[in-house]
Amino acid sequence: QVQLVESGGGLVQPGGSLRLSCAASGGINGIYAMAWYRQAPGKQRELVARIASGGSTNYADPVKGRFTISRDNAKNTVYLQMNDLKAEDTAVYYCKGTITTWARSSDYWGQGTQVTVSS
Repeated sequence: QVQLVESGGGLVQPGGSLRLSCAASGGINGIYAMAWYRQAPGKQRELVARIASGGSTNYADPVKGRFTISRDNAKNTVYLQMNDLKAEDTAVYYCKGTITTWARSSDYWGQGTQVTVSS
């Protein structure tokens, strides 16, 4: 059925950049809002960025001006470009899609991809 698969995580030095991708597939009638969340060890999951179907975006204050969320509707894919990475950005990053199947809208989550920012 519906699957979201993230890629692009890894180890990067402070000030570096990474681009995360999340592709959705399987039994999809429509995709509405998509978002990136992150969860650091011992912390609860927090919203990083969100993009609506029409392209409007919202960002959490700590990443504003450094991260950019975008989507390719033809590929059912959402991206997160992360620039000027800081140690505090270290976390597992998860994508979420609000996806309609069988005329029902549900939130689907990817498995997560690790981002580590360290010297």
